[in-house]
Amino acid sequence: MDRNPSPPPPSRDDEDTEVAGGDCIGSTVYSKHWLFGVLSGLIQIVTPENTKSKSEDEEQQVELDEEMENEICKVWDMSMDEDVALFLQEFNAPDIFMGVLAKSKCPRLREICVGILGNMACFQEICVSISSDKNLGQVLLHCLYDSDPPTLLETSRLLLTCLSQTEVASVWVERIREYPAVYDSICFIMSSSTNVDLLVKVGEVVDKLFDLDEKLMLEWIRNGAAPPPDQPQEDSEEQPGFKIVPCVLEAAKQVRSENPEGLDVYMRIFQLLTTVDDGIQAIVQCPETGKDTWNLLFDLVCHEFCQSDDPPIILQEQKTVLASVFSVLSAIYASQAEQEYLKIEKVDLPLIDSLIRVLENVEHCQKKSENSTESNTGEAQKPDLTQDDFHLKILKDISCEFLSNILQALTKETVAQGLKEGQLSKQKCSCAFQNLLPFYHPVVEDFIKLLHEVDQAFAGDLEESFPSLKAQT
Repeated sequence: MDRNPSPPPPSRDDEDTEVAGGDCIGSTVYSKHWLFGVLSGLIQIVTPENTKSKSEDEEQQVELDEEMENEICKVWDMSMDEDVALFLQEFNAPDIFMGVLAKSKCPRLREICVGILGNMACFQEICVSISSDKNLGQVLLHCLYDSDPPTLLETSRLLLTCLSQTEVASVWVERIREYPAVYDSICFIMSSSTNVDLLVKVGEVVDKLFDLDEKLMLEWIRNGAAPPPDQPQEDSEEQPGFKIVPCVLEAAKQVRSENPEGLDVYMRIFQLLTTVDDGIQAIVQCPETGKDTWNLLFDLVCHEFCQSDDPPIILQEQKTVLASVFSVLSAIYASQAEQEYLKIEKVDLPLIDSLIRVLENVEHCQKKSENSTESNTGEAQKPDLTQDDFHLKILKDISCEFLSNILQALTKETVAQGLKEGQLSKQKCSCAFQNLLPFYHPVVEDFIKLLHEVDQAFAGDLEESFPSLKAQT
């Protein structure tokens, strides 16, 4: 379960360490009396007497007293301990934090309070309690409208923690559905933030939401839908402010070079979008968005991932993101083949080259895994499918499907160019056939016929290596 980074460790002042056994929280050495004091200080911040202060005092509340910050940061650190988290729950600390979040104008204090709640939510019993509090849930979702990146980061962590708990995930999905402004806030973050940590965490929230609830994903896709063709733009008073695809795309560009794991998250979001027709249309219906999305993904597979000078084993690190990227490219390719940016002579040969290289590396990794299993057991036997093997199989299946679609679209001119430039060498064609057969037999047959028209000797040479094709051509 994800936790926030630990603040500075508690100080070892004598007054903090001379704790009687009965004052300890659970099995820890933390003092109940000390913790009561800190929480009481928080209560004073949000009492009516303090909220009625003059405007100058309100301005001062934006900055957190240094001593108070140090104390509450210790609580933040301590809250990762289950005994402390349970004690905070018993003391109704979530209500105190809710009051702070609702009334305090201090960004640092709001960040810490959400961070403590995020730590507490890592424990199932407390997560259920926090999630069942409708008022607290409303306040926490309102924190997504905050302008302070650290507070947004802690809020996103808390939401992801709750969405990852099966007992309460549906509660949060429904709650988010009830507050349409959450969509706008998340889209705004993805489209405008330069804080990579925040973008990654918000992406994980969106990824989890879409994975949990297709209905919500469809709602968010349609939130950015263009008005009907017969409705002029000026006739619509309230045009949608954000469209989900450009926002996801902008965030993906931002995290691309700085956080590979974050890029993986955003590629999964794109892949989830393409599981429904509305999602595919949201990508391709606007030529500019479709082109930008295609160009980013095309550049990733042709110039960044699994390059010719990379060791084959690097595929183990890239297998999940490559599977997502190829899946989305395949969906775009199949749905909008007439688009200018998908013209065959521009994209097919580089994609074929990348796909075949990936398939070669998949084969290398699979053989290495099998050899490792045999050497460990001392005998040849069918190994159990590991998670790595499973992801490699998914990547292979997606690559084969995409490759088969491209081969079906090839023209004689493109094949001739591929033979000349080496993308369709005998070695690469053999690799393609080995992976495509027998599931894509008709596709391979048609491709061989096309090869015969371009270079009969080359086609005949390939057929010698695949007798099943020769017998039927």
